[in-house]
Formats: sequence, C-alpha cells, structure tokens
Amino acid sequence: MTDTAGYLILLAVGIGVAVGIIMSLIYRSSLKTRRLTLEKERGKLIDEAKREAETIKKEAALEAKDIVYQAKSEVEKDLKERRSELNHLDKRLRQKEETLERKLDQIEKREHELNRREKEYNSKERAIHEKENRCTQLIKEQTIQLEKISGISSDEAKQELFKRVEEEARFEAAKLAKKIEDEAKEIAEKKAKETMSLAIQRYASEYVADATASAVSLPNDEMKGRIIGREGRNIRALEAATGVDLIVDDTPELVTLSAFDPVRREIARLSLERLIADGRIHPTRIEEIVEKVKREVETNIREEGEKAVFDLGLSGIHPEIIKLLGRLKCRTSYGQPVLQHSKEVAYLAGIMAGELGVDVKLAKRAGLLHDIGKAADHEIEGSHQEIGANLAKKFGENQKVINSILVHHGEGDPLTPEAALVAAADALSAARPGVRRESIESYLKRLEKLEQLAMSYKGVEKCYAIQAGREIRIIVKPEDVTDETSAIISRELAKKIESEMTYPGQIKVTVIRESRYVEYAK
Repeated sequence: MTDTAGYLILLAVGIGVAVGIIMSLIYRSSLKTRRLTLEKERGKLIDEAKREAETIKKEAALEAKDIVYQAKSEVEKDLKERRSELNHLDKRLRQKEETLERKLDQIEKREHELNRREKEYNSKERAIHEKENRCTQLIKEQTIQLEKISGISSDEAKQELFKRVEEEARFEAAKLAKKIEDEAKEIAEKKAKETMSLAIQRYASEYVADATASAVSLPNDEMKGRIIGREGRNIRALEAATGVDLIVDDTPELVTLSAFDPVRREIARLSLERLIADGRIHPTRIEEIVEKVKREVETNIREEGEKAVFDLGLSGIHPEIIKLLGRLKCRTSYGQPVLQHSKEVAYLAGIMAGELGVDVKLAKRAGLLHDIGKAADHEIEGSHQEIGANLAKKFGENQKVINSILVHHGEGDPLTPEAALVAAADALSAARPGVRRESIESYLKRLEKLEQLAMSYKGVEKCYAIQAGREIRIIVKPEDVTDETSAIISRELAKKIESEMTYPGQIKVTVIRESRYVEYAK
C-alpha cells in the first residue's frame, strides 16, 4: 500500500514537470512569434516612414533643414531641461524620503525613550509617594516626641513663633520710630531750646522762702495754755470759727494748723497771730478777730487776683475767676505758691508765643488760668484739669483756653499752638531748680518707686535715680537686650511712669547699653 502511494506521488510529480516544460515551450514559441510579428510591423513602419521622409525632404528641400535642426535643438534643449528638472525633483524626493526616514527613526527612538522614562517616572513616583508617607509618619512621630521633650504642643510652638515674629516686627517698627523721632528731635530741639532759654532769660521769677503756712510760732510755751483755755474752750472756739484743726503738741513754741482749705488755714494763721500779739484770748475776742480777718482775706484774695490779671495785661475775666485766682495765693504745690506758679507760666507762655509768632494774649490767659481748678479741688471731685476746664466753661471762657487747661498735663491733644506752649511753660516752671520741694519721706518713696518700675523689665542689670528723681538711668545687659529693645524699654517705662506715679515737672528716662571686650597680653 505504501509503495503504491509513493509511485502515485512520483507519477504526479513527473506529470507536473512535463506540464511545466510543455507550458514553457509554448510560452517561448508565443514570444518568438510575437517578436517576429513586431519586427515585421516595425519594418513596415520604417519603410513607410522612410518613404514619407523622403517625400517631406523632397517637398521641404533645403529650406527645411535649418528649421528642422532648430526645432531639434529646441526639443533637445527642452528635453535636457526637463530631464535636469526631473533629476532635481528626484533628488529632492530622495532627500525628503531620507529625511522622513531619519525623522521616523528619531520618533521611534523618542517613543522608546519616553516609554522608558514613563516607566521610570511611575516607579519613582511610587517611591516618592512611599517616602512622603514615611516622612509624614516620621514627622508625626517626631512632633509627638518633641512635644513630650519640650512640654509644649505644636499650637503653642506656633504661638511662640508668632510671638517672635511679632517681636522682630516691633524691633523693625522701633528702628523706624527711633529714626523718625531722632530726625524730628534734631530739627525741633534746637528751636525749642532757643525759645525756652530766651523765655527763661527774659523772665526773672521771685523765689518764695515761705512755701507753706501750716505752723505758727509762739513767743513761749506758756502761750499754748492760753490758746487752749480753761477746759479747752479757747481752742474749741477757734476751731469752730475757722474750720481748722489746731494741733498743740510737745513741739516747743509751735502750733500746727491742719485744713484742706488753704483759705481757711490762712484765716486761722492770721487770726492766731493777731490773738497772740493782742494777748486777749477768749471766745468772744476770737470770734471778733476771725470775722475781721475773714473780711480782710476776702478783700486781699480779690486784690491779688486783680493784681495778677493787671500785671499780665489781661481783661474781660469773670469776677468769680478773679476770686479763684486770688485763692491760689494760699494754695501751694510742693512748697510753691500756685498763684506765683500760674503767673510764671503765663509769662513764659507769652514770651514763647511772641517768639513763635502766635497769639500772645491767648497764651498768657491760658497760662494764668491753667491751674484754676486747684482753687476748688478740695470742694469738687475730679482732677484739677477737669475742675478748671468746667469752671472756665461755666464762666464763659474761650474754648481754646478751656482746651489749654484740660490738656496741660498731656491728658489729651492740644487744639492750638498756645495750648502746647502752656504745657511746656508749666513743665518749665515746675522743673526750675529750687522752685519746689517735698517731704523727705515722699521723696524717698518716689525714688524707690521709680527704681522699682525700672527693674521690672527683663534684661535690666542696674538702675539709678539721679538729679533729685528727675532722671532715671538704666544699665541693661548687652547680651540680653538689643538697641531696638532698649528704645522700647525707654518708651514703655516713660509711659508707665506717667500712668503710675505722681511727680513734679518731668522725668528723663535714659537706657544705657554697653559692650566691653577686655583681653590681657601676657
């Protein structure tokens, strides 16, 4: 069975080969026949062409030779140009093909590169994401550990950071404020000094030795018994008539008078001095002397007020205000008579107003009335500025004068240059050396309070109150306090002193920061 199949296959192959040979022979014979046919046709065409050519040549003769030659030349030239153009186009096409192939190769390379980079980016992104998660976890763990170590939470740390940023901003603000302040001081200080020095030179004030009237000297200690009287009737009658407390103690040859009202105290002093000089001391005589002295003091008060107004060249002041001005003669502040102080302020303010070219009359008027509230501060509640402003308003004074009275201690903003001059003249008068005095106890307390306020600031090493408490010098640690902080300390301490202390004149705050570097050559 297998041999038969093999024989059949060989037979089929043989038949196929024979068929192929036969077909090849047939094809070759067909090609030969076609070639002969074409050659015959070409021969015929050639013969016909020859005959036509000869005919044309004969018809055209020699004249056509030049035209044919010319046409042939043009055709050849045209063919040559077209061939050149075709070659050029072919060359450009080949170049474009080569360029496109190169670009395709580059695109494929870039595509492969982008795919590779994309894979790398994805892998890196996954790695970064994992690292971010890990970092977030580590930050959380470290934050918890830091909170445990430091004892503060992250919110508290943020608040501390904000605080430090705020402090830095305050330092920068202090720098700018100090620069502006220095520039303003540099321009204004010279003019202010010239104006004030000129005002002081042109005004010569009296020095009052008798600063208070709270004690009466006696010729001898026996007079104390006569003042007291039998069973104290004389002293009771004197106290009832004057409204003043008489203190008779072991102080030799001295009786002390105590009263909030300075006018009553002055009436009691004059009455007691006259009784001692007269020698007749009994209740009826006491009442007569006291009544007589009251009338004299009232007249004297009015005259003193009128004299002050006349000396300053003012007019149109209400009689009640004139009476209040006279009462200021009996009122003292740190040993300085207030009426004398008011006149001095009026003179100084007027002189400075004249130098600066502002209203001299207004400055004098406001200066004279600036402490008018002290004539009634023992009867009416409130500060003497508020009391004085209300009294001036009540008796029809100018609004500019009222503002000067109200702000002469810096409690508000002055509305006029004259108000600022009154405040300056008040400080100048109060700060004059020797013009005011106070008890040693209150003086020491003031110095102690001043140094206590200075030492309350962080970084302060030492402080000294000098010039009778009119200046406080603070030495700070240079490693703990910067120049900007020093400026802040001086400004804040000045405001703190203004709000918490009572003192005459003004207090200068000086902060000293010094760095020293010492080495020894051995």
